[in-house]
Amino acid sequence: MEQMTLLQEKVVSELDRLFPRLVEMARTIYEHPELGFEEKEAAELLGAFLQGSGFHVEAGLGSLPTAFRAFQGAAERPSVAFLAEYDALPGLGHACGHNLIAVASAGAGAALAAALPEGAGRVFVMGTPAEEMHGGKIRMIQEGAFDGVEAALMFHPSVRNAAVKRTLAMTELKVSFHGKSSHAAAAPELGINALDAMVLTFAGINALRQQIPDDARIHGIITRGGDAPNIIPAFTEARIAVRSLEHGAMKALIERVRGCVAGAAQATGCSFEVEAVGPAYEGLLPNYTLAGLFRKHVEALGMVIDDHDETGYIGSSDIGNVSRVMPVIHPELTIGTREALPHTTGFCRAVQSEEAQRVMGIAAKALALTALSYLADPDTRAKVQAEFEKTSRGAKPASRS
Repeated sequence: MEQMTLLQEKVVSELDRLFPRLVEMARTIYEHPELGFEEKEAAELLGAFLQGSGFHVEAGLGSLPTAFRAFQGAAERPSVAFLAEYDALPGLGHACGHNLIAVASAGAGAALAAALPEGAGRVFVMGTPAEEMHGGKIRMIQEGAFDGVEAALMFHPSVRNAAVKRTLAMTELKVSFHGKSSHAAAAPELGINALDAMVLTFAGINALRQQIPDDARIHGIITRGGDAPNIIPAFTEARIAVRSLEHGAMKALIERVRGCVAGAAQATGCSFEVEAVGPAYEGLLPNYTLAGLFRKHVEALGMVIDDHDETGYIGSSDIGNVSRVMPVIHPELTIGTREALPHTTGFCRAVQSEEAQRVMGIAAKALALTALSYLADPDTRAKVQAEFEKTSRGAKPASRS
C-alpha cells in the first residue's frame, strides 16, 4: 500500500508539472480544428509530445495516416491504452471537446509511464482519428492497431459527471431516388419526381417514430434535392442515421426505414437505392470494475459523480466497438452548464474556458490513477478481465449505480 501511494503521488505530481504544457496543446488543437482523417497537425503535435516523454511513436497506421500508436514499457503484459480523439466538427470546430480528450489521454500516458517501475507494464497512447461519423477506431481494430492492448481508457467532456454512460449502436445510410426530369411548368406529367419520393420518405420516418423504442433514434438530412425549381428532380440523395442501444434492434430498425423508402418509391414511380455508409458503430459495453476505480479516483480529486442514468442523453461512438474486444471506460465530466450541450456553439465556447482546462487536468489524473490500479494489482486485473469475458459472451450489462 505504501508503494502504491508513492506511485500515485508521483503520477499526480508529474501531471501537475505537465499541466501548463497540456493546456497549451489543448489550445493549439482547439485553434486549428481539423476534420476526420485530416488531423495532421494534431497528430504531429501529440506524437512529438509523447516522443519527448520517452515513448516510441508509430505515426500513420495502416490505412489511417493521421492515426498513431505510442508505447513505453515492457513488452510483456499487463498493458493499458489511453485513447486520444482529436477530430473536429464541420462548421463548429471543437464543439465536442476532442482537443481535451486528446490532451488528457496524452498527459495521463506520459505521467503514468514516468511513474511506473521498470517492468511493471506497458503504457500505450493511441491516436484515434475520425470518431465523428467515420469510425476511425473500427478500422484500427480491423487493422491490428490494438494488438497487445489489454484495456482502454478515455474521458469525454460533457455537461454531467458520470462514471458510466452507454452509447447507441449506429449505422449511417445513403438513400437515393432516381426519377425522370421534365419541365415543371410546361410538361410536369412527363416527369417522375425524385424529390417527392424523398419527402415522402422523411414523412414515413416521422410517422415511424411513433412506433419505435425509447432508445431508438432516426435522423438525417437531404444532401441533394434537385437542380432548379423549374426542373422536376430526376435524382435526390439523403444521409440518414439509425441508432439503438442494441445492434440487433438497430438492424431491425434499418429494415423499417428501408420499407419507408420502398413505399415512397412505389408511390412516386421512382427507383431507389439504400446502402450503408462507413462502418457500423456498436453500443458500448461498460466495464463496471474499471468504472468503479475511475469513480473512486476522480471523487478523491474533488469531482462528485452524481449522474447514474446510464442511458440518458447518449449518442454514438466508435469506443463501443473497442469495448467488444477489450475492457473499456468512457466516463463523462462536466465542463459547463447543462444548457450548453455538446455539438453546439455554447459547448464550443465552454471547451476553451479555464474550467474546461481544470477538468481536463483532473480527468488526466483520474485516468492515469485508474490505469495504475489496473497495472499494479493482479486481483484487480483478474476482476476486470473476468467481467469483460462474461459481458462479451453476450450477457447484456446490468445497470449499476
